[in-house]
Order: sequence, then C-alpha cells, then structure tokens
Amino acid sequence: MQFSSRTTIATHMLLCIAMFQDTQKVTSTFMAGSIHVDPVVVRNISGLLSAAGIIEVKAGVGGASLARPAETITLLDVFKAVEKEEALFHFHEHPEPLCPVGRNIHRLMDDRLGGIQAAMEQQMAQTTLAQLLDELRNVENAS
Repeated sequence: MQFSSRTTIATHMLLCIAMFQDTQKVTSTFMAGSIHVDPVVVRNISGLLSAAGIIEVKAGVGGASLARPAETITLLDVFKAVEKEEALFHFHEHPEPLCPVGRNIHRLMDDRLGGIQAAMEQQMAQTTLAQLLDELRNVENAS
C-alpha cells in the first residue's frame, strides 16, 4: 500500500511556513523550491490547508502563515486536510458469496483494518507541528 505524497508535501510546507514566516514571505514559489515540486502543487495543497483552517494565504506575493499555533496542528489534522479518501484500505465490495472465503472476508478483515487505521491516526494525533519544528531546529543546529 502506498499513500499519496500530499501529507508529506503539506507537512514540508507547514514546516517552511513555521520556520520562515517571521523573517520572509513564504510564497508558493519559495516552498516549491524547498520541496522540489511545481508551485501549482503547492498552491493546490495550500488551498486544502487553508480550507481546513490550518494556514492563511494572502493573494499575490503576500505569502502564507499559520492560521493557528503550531502546538495545535497535528499530523492527523494535516492528513485529514489533504487526503481525499477517509479510509486507508479499499476493500473489494462484492466478493463471491458462494465461496467460503468470499462470503466471510469482510467479517474477518473489516474490524482489523479499521483498528490498523485507528492506531495510525492515534500516532498521527500525538505529533504536533511544534514538535517537528523543534526537532528540525535541533537537527539543523547539530549539523
């Protein structure tokens, strides 16, 4: 299974905003340069983050800023803001009811897969942007 890169790109963007918003304008072009993606990708994800109330974007060259304190933004907030699908696992909907595996696969797997997703979301909810920013600064200062 592979997730889209939207969550990691959004997290990269948020770290850029948090790190630089007080010293320079954090534009889509600036963030795209750090991430090595087209600025259109950054603008699209910015729209999702803005709609979720995580960032504020000023039109033109105004740049982006956090809409709330970094301590209150979790990886789960970011994930939910930018990922299109709510369920991590996409189950085939119509297994063969005449087959013993087909008729029971949902009974065997649905709760397990839901539990896996719940565990991942719990871990994401425990990590804030502020924690990541502190780690980033520590790593940067150590190098």
